[in-house]
Amino acid sequence: MNQKTLCILGSTGSIGTQALEVCQAHNFSVCGLAAYHNVKLLAEQARKFRPKKLCIFLEEKYAELKTLTADLKVEIVTGMDGLMELAVMAEADIILNSVVGMIGLRPTLAAIEAKKEIALANKETLVTGGKLVIEAAKRNGVPIYPVDSEHSAIFQCLQGNSQNRISRILLTASGGPFYGKTSAELKDVRIEDALAHPNWSMGAKITIDSATLMNKGLEFIEAMWLFDLQPDQIEVVVHRESVIHSAVEYEDHSVIAQMGVPDMKIPIQYALTYPKRVSCNVKPLSLTDYGSLSFAKPDYDTFVCLKACIAAVKEGGLSPAAVNGANEQAVALFLDRKISFLQIGELVSDVLGKFTGRNNFTVDDIINTDREAREMVLNKAVQMA
Repeated sequence: MNQKTLCILGSTGSIGTQALEVCQAHNFSVCGLAAYHNVKLLAEQARKFRPKKLCIFLEEKYAELKTLTADLKVEIVTGMDGLMELAVMAEADIILNSVVGMIGLRPTLAAIEAKKEIALANKETLVTGGKLVIEAAKRNGVPIYPVDSEHSAIFQCLQGNSQNRISRILLTASGGPFYGKTSAELKDVRIEDALAHPNWSMGAKITIDSATLMNKGLEFIEAMWLFDLQPDQIEVVVHRESVIHSAVEYEDHSVIAQMGVPDMKIPIQYALTYPKRVSCNVKPLSLTDYGSLSFAKPDYDTFVCLKACIAAVKEGGLSPAAVNGANEQAVALFLDRKISFLQIGELVSDVLGKFTGRNNFTVDDIINTDREAREMVLNKAVQMA
């Protein structure tokens, strides 16, 4: 296997730390690491993997990181300009983008223009700028390897089937910690309850998104761009065990699914080693241990964030960027205990229909839409208080 040199954006998060475990297991080289604010862990990673360049996004953390790495030969950069520098590093063969939020869009586009392979775990890149990203990737001949377990599953199910027409995608969802609950039962949900995911260990923002099913809505939009699908070709299926990570139905109605234990190392590693499969330090799947697998339709009336995402992508244009920005702001307010759990969905849904009619747009338009949607949420939250 030809080993690639990696640059990891978001190295201190859940995906980033597991990616570094994969790198260590297979002796991959790491030329750049970027984090948002966790300077202590970033410094530890730098000491272990000896990258050429580090980026700490929050500029006020620069001095602390500089002190912690004073004995290392490493260049330190900050902010969006720093992320962009790492995204186009000459030494990098592949850029793993696992940052959280809108800040991932510009580095992804920069990496594509620099003709770097992309391992994508940053949902917002395709949710907000899917049209621009896919067009740029095609223009530059750059592959995008999905890292999310669901999109990796679809990608794996498509291998060897390029001549066969897809009928639809079955996009699986765990249902989160509140599966089966009604709106009335979710009225007084605590942050601690929302952060208790049944199957996956993730960061706070993504875990809240899983609880509201916003995460699945974002993945719905991502799947459309990654696999060139229409909304009616994607069916969301609640699968509590998270063993089937997603499936593809072909024209003859044969369905091919990708299965495995719920461990993110599998899709991370496949994105980094594609097209090869190599040994992975995860527990083998035992179907007899599970005994049975369950499937159900999602509750769109209770989990309105999922419904809002599907409505936004049908509206097109800048609507997906608007619901994404609204959600990021709403989740931040919930984590700060300023709004209730159910108000997240209410605030996200409130931006629908307000950003339609723009099918030709730029990155600046996306960023402006994101800002406007956040301001709308903040203003509405004040009224709710």
